[in-house]
Amino acid sequence: MTLATVALLLLAAAAILEVVFAFGKAGRADPVSPWLLVSAAAILFSVIAARSFAIGIFAVTGTFESLVFFSGTVAAVAAAYRFQRRLPFSPFVAFGATVASAVLLAVASSPIAPRNLQVPVPALRSGWLALHVSFSFIGESFFVVGFVASAAFLATKNGPKRESLDRIAYTAVAVGYPIFTAGALVFGPIWAEAAWGSWWSWDPKETWALVTWLVYTLYLHLRLVRKRHDALPSAVAGLGFLCALFTFFGVNFLLAGLHSYG
Repeated sequence: MTLATVALLLLAAAAILEVVFAFGKAGRADPVSPWLLVSAAAILFSVIAARSFAIGIFAVTGTFESLVFFSGTVAAVAAAYRFQRRLPFSPFVAFGATVASAVLLAVASSPIAPRNLQVPVPALRSGWLALHVSFSFIGESFFVVGFVASAAFLATKNGPKRESLDRIAYTAVAVGYPIFTAGALVFGPIWAEAAWGSWWSWDPKETWALVTWLVYTLYLHLRLVRKRHDALPSAVAGLGFLCALFTFFGVNFLLAGLHSYG
């Protein structure tokens, strides 16, 4: 918990710097917050590594570990966005992704995420689990950036800014989509067949993962096939992210199923 607290403080410091520079330096990116994001991600991944070593398997079988890993991947993606030079820089996108990482970590520290370390049930002791969970969360971390950019797109009327935000959102979803597809709809069914003897059982989390995938498929159809650059793709991207959130939080706490232990 001490390491997680340090990571949360680093994320908070990064968010503060991003706000200060966004309003005080004409929207210029600050040089420090990306390194704070990298440091926070490294700390969170070290927490997962330590807990994984303790139980002898990739420790993402509980809500606490899942949130810590998700927060770390969002921080890493946010840092990658800050370091890259091909996409336009948006202070709002950088700040939104940082805040999302901090919120996920704060939820991990709340009572809804028990921190006791338990040896997973036999069905979870599989290498496919590591691929299934890690790829799903990495893909969803890119969806976080896409969601923030889409929300900013819908909130602004400035033409050049909308073009930049649309490009950021599309790139984030385009990168995250195949990663999420591999994790949720390829590695997941392979693991399910090995653990439960069935590739697909219409478990609530499976169903909502499929719904999330279909919504993002619609987004890419609108952008690539229909060539839409108006508010509709951004609204669909926002809906897709809400579906992704429900897949994790809603299913975990509202619907019983084979994934209820996660």
